[in-house]
Parts: sequence; structure tokens; C-alpha cells
Amino acid sequence: MNIFNFYLNKIKKAVLKNIKILEIEKFDNSINIQVENPPLEFNSDLSTNVAMVLAKKYKKNPKIFADLLKKILEKEINDFKSVEIAGAGFLNITLTDSILIELIKDIFKDPNKYGSNKLKNKYNIEFVSANPTGPLHVGHCRGAIYGDVLSNLLKFNGGSVVKEYYINDYGKQIYNFTKSVYLRIREIKYKEKFINNDDLYPGEYVKDIAIVILENNPKMDFNNFDQLFDKLKKLSLDESMKLIKTDLKKLGIIHDNFISESDLVNKDLIKKTVKKLEDKEFVKKGFLERPKGEEDKNWKKTERLIFKSTMFGDDSDRALQKNDGSWTYFANDVAYHSNKIDRNFDILINILGADHIGYIKRITSAVDALSNKRTKLYCKVCQLVKLFKGGQPYKMSKRAGDFISVNDLLKEVNKDSIRFMMLNRNNDVELDFDFEKVVEKTKENPVYYVQYCFARISSIFRTIKIDYENEIKIKKNTLKFNEYEIKLLRKVLNWPKVIESASFKYEPHRIIYFLYELATLFHGYWSKGNENNKYKFIVDGKIKDSSFIVLKLVGIVIKNGMGIIGVSLPSKM
Repeated sequence: MNIFNFYLNKIKKAVLKNIKILEIEKFDNSINIQVENPPLEFNSDLSTNVAMVLAKKYKKNPKIFADLLKKILEKEINDFKSVEIAGAGFLNITLTDSILIELIKDIFKDPNKYGSNKLKNKYNIEFVSANPTGPLHVGHCRGAIYGDVLSNLLKFNGGSVVKEYYINDYGKQIYNFTKSVYLRIREIKYKEKFINNDDLYPGEYVKDIAIVILENNPKMDFNNFDQLFDKLKKLSLDESMKLIKTDLKKLGIIHDNFISESDLVNKDLIKKTVKKLEDKEFVKKGFLERPKGEEDKNWKKTERLIFKSTMFGDDSDRALQKNDGSWTYFANDVAYHSNKIDRNFDILINILGADHIGYIKRITSAVDALSNKRTKLYCKVCQLVKLFKGGQPYKMSKRAGDFISVNDLLKEVNKDSIRFMMLNRNNDVELDFDFEKVVEKTKENPVYYVQYCFARISSIFRTIKIDYENEIKIKKNTLKFNEYEIKLLRKVLNWPKVIESASFKYEPHRIIYFLYELATLFHGYWSKGNENNKYKFIVDGKIKDSSFIVLKLVGIVIKNGMGIIGVSLPSKM
């Protein structure tokens, strides 16, 4: 249960019931009342701005009004042990011991689902979607993990999620990639020199793909590229996608769907989608000005089909056709999103690289046009990852073949550290990934610090010879928690609010921050036990009921949180 939402509703009902006593005209959802965590210096469970907001709105004396509302809440809501006034009208609330026990019992009823807010939306999350021209590099890694963890988060929170990869297997880059494989085959089979140019892919992985194709197709004739192109394209893309899927699996990522751009083209879906837009009168024939910064000498002012994207908030209308009348990449992408809409998703989420920011408005406009604004598209941009090792930055360039692959990264750092650290900042800010920091066994390494918290809890359960997974039943109606256990309990009770916020804002990094803060509180309590016997967890082979319950609660939250992130929880470290 999200206690903040629960008690917000109770407070609103209490205010509505006592409008005459409070001498206010009305009270509705337009008034921004909140229930939050109180500041650390206050020894209370909840904090609300209700008195401050209403006093300001209705021009009441803040202190007198807060005192009146305090008395009303203490009378109307039996779960409130005390309500104290702080500052300019904030009310800090302490819950009764009995309701705390009921909240704990509620968590223990279904611990694996604790925090879930039961979303009902159907989501399509498209992420990675790297061009199938070679293995994944670290530049793809952040978006891949962000998309996977966001999917896990929304599933945990009750949503129905399809994880999708859009294979860009159509266009000039695929021709160039296939040509690169062909020339490598010629190099291996006929000892011809591979002559590189800016259009080709010279990386070593292309040689590996060529070797596999040669081994699996010993009778294939490699003398005429044009005649061979369709078959070699398929073979090359199949091998490249195997590399990509293998890299993703090593990161713990498995997509539900792989959608081919070529399939959409071959099924004539682009023409059908453009027809839908034409029927809605969202397409016109016309001319576009040369794009700003356009240096292509082949560009010319040509009449073409244009999507009226400015009708839906875009900065300019967008071409659906190239100079030669063929479809633009944007037209193909519009058709793909039409396909998503036809599959009846409530919400589409695209995880994009930093170089795609300028693409957001146009594709969002297309989704609004095609769905009559019924389907929502959210584009989340993952900024760059900067790699450091020995104080020196690593550089990447996929085109040159000189890049740090995901496989290279996994040789240096384990999957758990990569997944955790790639979420250690909000997706829209650049991330520094320090190879040395992520292998430290200190507080400076967040993943280790959280894992170590769970390992310590597991060690306590082993010492008292109780299986951590066993169901716990609370027999007492009251328990005496010490000040450190209270801090941990309050943190645990904040977990559903964190899940809710992370889910609705699509910000899974909030889970990382919360787990680190929870682990810090726990390790602080552990250290106190080394300083003072009254804070030891185990005395004479026994553990206090209050400590036992709090440890179990902390373990539940860490297990659920790390499950969302996709990081292991060793019981010994």
C-alpha cells in the first residue's frame, strides 16, 4: 500500500467533512495538497502541506489555522498518534504503533509484490534498435539497460509490457554493410585486398561474419555481387543479429519482438499508412526548402508528399518522399508506428540515443495524427556514456571498427555492475563510467554496497538458523522499535511511492538512489552494533522481534528492487 496516497485521501475527506468549522468555501483536487516524507530532523512518519496551502488560499492566520486543522485530523483519523505543527504550517504526523503493525503485516502477505501500484496500461517499449551492421558497442549499452529496467519496472507495477527491437535492415547502410562482407569474403577466398573507403565497415567482426558465411555455404558463388546481393544480405544480417542478440543476452536482456523494416516495406505498409494520413487530410503535395545546414549537392527542390506535422506541434512539415520519389526513412518509421498503434498499445515508449533528439517532435506528431491522439508516445533520450580507465577516456567509432564493444566491456566488468551503474544517473544527463570504481568493494561502489547489505542480512538469518524465504507471522500487536529501526521502517514504507514515481515519470534511476539510501541506513545501524551492545542484532544467539522484522522488510525491498534492475543478490560476499 502507498501510505502517502492512502493518508492523503483520508486527510482530504477530513477537510471536506469539516469545511464549515475550517471556514473555507470549497476543497477539490485543484488544490495541490501533498503528503510526503518529513525532513530527517523531524521524528515523524508523514508530512503534509494541507494547512499551509489552505491558509494561504483562504487568507487565514497560518498558525491558528494549522492548530485547528491539527485538532480535526487527530479527531477524525484514528491512525494518527500525534500531529505536530512545523514551520509555516506543515503538519508532521506520527502513526500509531498498531497501524504500523498492520502495515507490516500487509507487506508480509505478498512480499514479492510489495510496492506494486497495479497499473493497467499496455506498453510497447522499443529500445536498442541499433543498425544490424555489427555487434553492440558501449554507446548502445545505456539505452539497452534503461529500456530493459523500465520494462521490468512497469511489469512489476502491474503493466503489460512488450519489449521490442526495430531492425533497420533497409537502406543504404545495409547495402554498404553487405558489400563490406562481400569484399571480406573475396579477401579470404581469393586473397583480394580489402580496399576501404568511408562507406564500408572495416571492423574485424566483419571478417568473422565472412568466415562463418563461407563455412556454412561452401558451394556459394561469390563472383557477382549484384546477383548475390539479396541472399548475402540475409546471411550477413542473420549473423550480425546473432552477435547483437548474444551481446544483449550477456547483459540480461531478451526482447519479446523483433520487427523488420524490410518486412514493413515488402508488405507495402508505408503506402497504406500514407493513405491513412491522406484520408485524414494530413498529407499534401508541395515543396520544402533546403534543410538548414544541408550540403548535399544532389538536393533539389522537388514536389513531393509532405506530412503536415506542424498541425501537431512540430517545428516544420516533413517530407515523406525523397527527390527520386522513394520513401524517406521518416515515412518508413511512420509506418512502423502505425503498426504499433494497430496492435492496440495504450502507451508507446521509444528509447533514443542522444543524436535523435531532433527526431522526437516529428514522430510524436505522426502518432498523434494516426491515432487521433488516443495513443501516447513518449520518447526518452539516453545521453552519452563516457568511459574512463586509469584516468584516461576511451573513444569509440563504430564506422572505423575501432570501438569498445559490449563484449569488451563485459571482460572488464561484470553484468551486475554494468546494469546498476548505467542507471546511476538520470537518462537525460551524461554518465561517467569508471572501470576502477565499479570493481571497488567500498561505499563508493553503489552496486557492491547494496549487495553487501543483503549479504549481511542473509548472514544474520543463517546465524539464527532461519531460512530467509520462510513466511513471517507477527503475533504481537505492538513492537518496540529503536531509533535506527524506525528510520529503516519509514524508509521501507516509502518504497511504493518510489515505485509509483519511477513508473509514471519513466525514471528507473530512482530505484538505484533509493536502494543506496536504504543500504546506507542499514550499514549505519550495523556499525552502531559494533559500538554499542544495545544495538546488536543478535545477543546470546537470539534476535529481538523488532530487529528480525525490520531486517526482513529491508531484505524484501532490496530483493524486489534488485529484481527490477536485473542484478543478482549473493547471500555471501
